[in-house]
Amino acid sequence: MRRGALVALWAVAAMLIVLLVALPISLQTHLVAGLVVVACMIVLKFFRAQGVWRVIALALGTAIVLRYVFWRTTSTIPPYTELTNFIPAILLYIAEMYSVMMLFLSLFVVSSPMPSRKPPKIDPNNLPTVDVFVPSYNEDASLLATTLAAAKAMSYPAEKFTVWLLDDGGTDEKCNSDNVHAAEAARARRTELQALCSALDVRYLTRARNLHAKAGNLNNGLEHSTGDLVAVFDADHAPARSFLEETVGFFSADKNLFLVQTPHFFINPDPLERNLGTFQTMPSENEMFYGVIQRGLDKWDAAFFCGSAAVLRREALQETNGFSGLSITEDCETALDLHARGWSSVYVDKPLIAGLQPDTFASFIGQRTRWAQGMLQIMRFSFPLLKRGLRLPQRLAYMSSTLFWLFPFSRLVFLLSPLCYLFFSLEIFTASGGEFLAYTFTYMMVNFMMQNYLYGRYRWPWISDLYEYIQTIYLLPALLSVMANPKRPTFKVTSKGESMLESRVSELGTPYFIIFGVLLLGVVATGVRVWLEPYKADLTLVTGAWNVLNLIIAGCALGVVSERASRRMSHRVRIDRTCRFLFGDEIIEASVRDISVGGARLHVAPSNEPSLKKGALGTLEFMPYAELPSQHMPVEIRKIRMDDKGLLLGCRFLIESPEHHKLVADLVFANADQWSTFQKRRHQDIGVLRGTLWFLMVSLYQTGRGLSYLFGLQRIGISKPPAPSVPSALK
Repeated sequence: MRRGALVALWAVAAMLIVLLVALPISLQTHLVAGLVVVACMIVLKFFRAQGVWRVIALALGTAIVLRYVFWRTTSTIPPYTELTNFIPAILLYIAEMYSVMMLFLSLFVVSSPMPSRKPPKIDPNNLPTVDVFVPSYNEDASLLATTLAAAKAMSYPAEKFTVWLLDDGGTDEKCNSDNVHAAEAARARRTELQALCSALDVRYLTRARNLHAKAGNLNNGLEHSTGDLVAVFDADHAPARSFLEETVGFFSADKNLFLVQTPHFFINPDPLERNLGTFQTMPSENEMFYGVIQRGLDKWDAAFFCGSAAVLRREALQETNGFSGLSITEDCETALDLHARGWSSVYVDKPLIAGLQPDTFASFIGQRTRWAQGMLQIMRFSFPLLKRGLRLPQRLAYMSSTLFWLFPFSRLVFLLSPLCYLFFSLEIFTASGGEFLAYTFTYMMVNFMMQNYLYGRYRWPWISDLYEYIQTIYLLPALLSVMANPKRPTFKVTSKGESMLESRVSELGTPYFIIFGVLLLGVVATGVRVWLEPYKADLTLVTGAWNVLNLIIAGCALGVVSERASRRMSHRVRIDRTCRFLFGDEIIEASVRDISVGGARLHVAPSNEPSLKKGALGTLEFMPYAELPSQHMPVEIRKIRMDDKGLLLGCRFLIESPEHHKLVADLVFANADQWSTFQKRRHQDIGVLRGTLWFLMVSLYQTGRGLSYLFGLQRIGISKPPAPSVPSALK
């Protein structure tokens, strides 16, 4: 009876919402209602309302969005008999409805995400065995050495886990290639990595042929190993010592569990963060996914495998004959198949690995192309909404994850639609400027507020629009290629650890400057149309304002594709760790201020300055987290300078043996808490208004910087000023 009453209550609430959405009211009334809703959402946000109040705020926003949808559907589409107007108008309508659908899917997934989980206690007398897979293709031995050393140092009984290097760059197929130079390189690689693995007490494994890319490599590892669980780390993902301690216990607590996924944390900025100078202050792009979306998916038992930083149950993988290889995103595909078979997953919201992102814009686009094509393949081959075995929430969650990658189509439509009116007088909607402003302005305000409610501390305003825009130009043809031939895309390894020896415009940058120029012509067209057709000034100005928004985003993108010089091959991490610097007979007390796999910066008392010289050799002595036979790292002093608190020494590690790789792994990657601390420093919600003003200033600066790069003016210092951070007046 109680359940029936609840169903009736929901039915009545739904009817009331429908009546409110379809209620005919004047423009002024709608505008006032929309502004009142925005004000209520701001007030509730100001008081950090949670629970039912948060739901109320999102429900109020949903009502305004639905009113906008009703207005767009019933009042703004030109008649289909006017094809020249109807076609661009219906494309714009479809793009908007796609955005609304993704908003509602996001509300379903993340409106109340799963709280952070605490790891269950591990029974030391009943520990599962673990095989640790590090798949590799073309990565340098030095990068692999650090990852393997960090994996080998994980806090878990040594007899209970085995680390494997799965080398797909030294397969028999490559070693016997008809290309003499390629075959020689593959044989040399195999010999080098075999020696490295022997020195680090790690198992080396390759195979006959490079079939099914990463999935095939992992499956070859499964065939040659026997562990109860399988941990997977990409070649550039070094785990913290506590990784297994914080993940393995979940499998004992839930026998139906096939996956424990942890976040991917990156110690280097992606091209947008590096070129805009936002890495230290703004939440990284991946943090919205790992900080909010995966927790939302976890609530519906739909958190999926992300290819690395995860532990999987071998028994579950045996049901699907290993990792799926039909798509080029084998990780999500594998999780989808196992969820459909009734297995469950867990997401642990704590960074336990540190990895590398693509450094160049070209590599970034290559990585995102693979993700987009792979997710579209999954939608084509295993349409989640109709996938047998999934529960309804899981179907919706997976649809949200796959449909997201269709954004290039809607983004292109939003870019071109105002130009269709400004250049060709095409009627992309039938409404007055006042109607468009009243409905669209309130819709956009509410949309921004809802996004802020969902992702405020993890994504600043307009940044998602910028990320989508910079990917659209190259992802769109890639997606069309998948639609034409779903089996055509092949797995391509993303380049990491690249260096930029000089500032330059990316080799992929030309289209962004062309589009910026076209949008700039749109501004000119706006002025001309207002002058020639003053009776349409309201509509022209509203459409022109839309074009200006696109111009601001496109201008900021010019800064993204203008690559800043970065000669440093390894990326530094801020830490505070006591140590001693041994220089001849002197013992100098010091602390490590920041560190990378290549070296460290030490802070020492200024009284030691006279005896230290650039180029001098010394030894860094510290207490490692792991039990290592050595605590001494040979270093060379490369820089000496003073700051307000003392002397700073820039030291380069002199890595001469495998033991030194273990020391580097311990210094840089052993402590997982430092990654959480770094992320929390960036998790600040700057709000919609402040974020919009900040983005506008960044865009103005980056537009100038991008144009200076285009014309080579950065060589004479025109673009030297630092990228703006959040102004103190806005904090």
